[in-house]
Amino acid sequence: MPAPFALLLPLLASCTMTTTAGPIHYTVRFPDPRTHYVDVAARVPTDGQAVVELMMPVWTPGSYMVREYSRNVEGLRARDPDGKALPVVKTRKNRWSIETGGAAEIAVDYRVYGRELTVRSNHVEADFALLNGAPTFLTRLGALKRPHRVTIELPPHWKQVWTGLATDAPFEYVAPDYDTLVDCPILCGNPTVHEFEVDGKKHYLINEGEGGVWDGPRSARDAAAIVRAQRVFWGGLPYEKYLFLNLLTETGGGLEHANSTVLMTSRWATRTATKYHAWLNLVSHEFFHVWNVKRLRPVELGPFDYENEVFTKTLWVAEGFTEYYGRLMVRRAGLCSRDEYLAGDYLPGQDKPVTDMETLQTTPGRLVQPLESASYDAWIKYYRPDENTPNTAVSYYIKGAVVAWLLDARIREATQGAKSLDDVMRLAFERFSGETGYTSADIRALAAEVAGEDLADWFHQALETTEELEYKPALDWFGLRFKTKNNEKAPKAWLGLVTKTEAGRLVVDKVKRGTPGYEAGLNAGDEILALGDFRVRPDQWTARMEQYKPGEKVSVLVARRDRLTRLEATFGAESKESWALEVRPDATAEQKARLGAWLGE
Repeated sequence: MPAPFALLLPLLASCTMTTTAGPIHYTVRFPDPRTHYVDVAARVPTDGQAVVELMMPVWTPGSYMVREYSRNVEGLRARDPDGKALPVVKTRKNRWSIETGGAAEIAVDYRVYGRELTVRSNHVEADFALLNGAPTFLTRLGALKRPHRVTIELPPHWKQVWTGLATDAPFEYVAPDYDTLVDCPILCGNPTVHEFEVDGKKHYLINEGEGGVWDGPRSARDAAAIVRAQRVFWGGLPYEKYLFLNLLTETGGGLEHANSTVLMTSRWATRTATKYHAWLNLVSHEFFHVWNVKRLRPVELGPFDYENEVFTKTLWVAEGFTEYYGRLMVRRAGLCSRDEYLAGDYLPGQDKPVTDMETLQTTPGRLVQPLESASYDAWIKYYRPDENTPNTAVSYYIKGAVVAWLLDARIREATQGAKSLDDVMRLAFERFSGETGYTSADIRALAAEVAGEDLADWFHQALETTEELEYKPALDWFGLRFKTKNNEKAPKAWLGLVTKTEAGRLVVDKVKRGTPGYEAGLNAGDEILALGDFRVRPDQWTARMEQYKPGEKVSVLVARRDRLTRLEATFGAESKESWALEVRPDATAEQKARLGAWLGE
């Protein structure tokens, strides 16, 4: 096993240590990780100020929602170098004011509770700890550009620390500024580590929780293939070393960082083709962020305001284009077949692959919320979904990915295959990466420049309106079509409900606008008891629906807050359109060649 390491983020503009100010120095301890607490002792230079104010972020970059991390801080107290207690006053939900008494440096101690198993929060337990910077480290207002040091003291049974921070001694880490500290998650424990090289640069797949189940060597080989494919795409690797912090915790999610990523999945995923492909897509998506977001970013996303929402209209590029290329790079790396790629991805709770087009076209909110608005409202909509979200909102991931595909095809057709969206991304990186950043207008102009034609109307429709997207030009260029459900003799009866099993009950989870269930007045939270006069249990729902035909009327007995109610519904016809892609039987040799060029075949 290689020795744990950390490294500096060389391409971030804030990473040059030009300041002579003393660092804020944290010591991190885990007195009893079973209790889910981490203790933090900070030494904070005062720079001669009579009062210093400390701040904890309310959100973390890459996850656009106010998280209120300070809610997990306990017992904050301050002392001068002689041990004398200093007055501490909480001035805002995430700020503390401390009278320094003229001390050159003060000591600040506090505890942080961490039992939220997500990629953007802290989780501490007996076997390991995942610490993210924003929910862990207080910092001094006005001191974001000074160095921040971290010393980690491990429990006796933990041996490893993995982080993207630079190290100058065992378990001693340094960030040139607070942005870097926040951008480098820390994993402590005894994970299984797989090392590989691409272009002579070290990469580490760090698996917490393999348990003799996860196939580590295979996953490392495939992660390496993804790295190689994306290196070819971009023309190089903009870091010295890279960490895949892969937590096998039966949860899900991913979050990008400049020289690392945190991933969460099931330890059983390598044993199921569908779940493993979903993990590969996640790896590819987060790794594509090395360039798109961490170095090529919307102009609003830097420097960070950690205390307030930061609004941008271009998450359709930052996340939507990354969603598009994430899956495409898995195909170009040779890790899925053409048919598997065209069929779509397996999403949580789905028993069949689903394309981005299907997800989009079955979301009524696409006719309500424009794509740029979805990006701007991410703080109040995307990360705060409810039962009505499908009716009122659209995902900038999903529609952004579909727009990326349509734009890719548009550029290829306009240039007769000479250029593509690939060229737009590389040119954007050349012009707008680093401190510059880009606007929506920049990306639109760049795409038009590469395509050699005016795309203003096309972008206006795709980004600023709720008009339906036009798929035919892209389908015709690649010789593709949407599959139909030809194996069914007649369309199935359909109410359009999304149901779930809850405590052994069949419960309506979502009711999409424009469906028979919506028109019948069914509500999210209704427990379905019977169709007609016959009881229906959760495991019977799908089979029972097959006993009806479109156009038939049915009385639906539901329990709504324990009151029995009968609702009259008329079955509609389930769409025969699957929205999965397939090659047209009459595709020409030229179309097949275009398809192969797109998929990297």
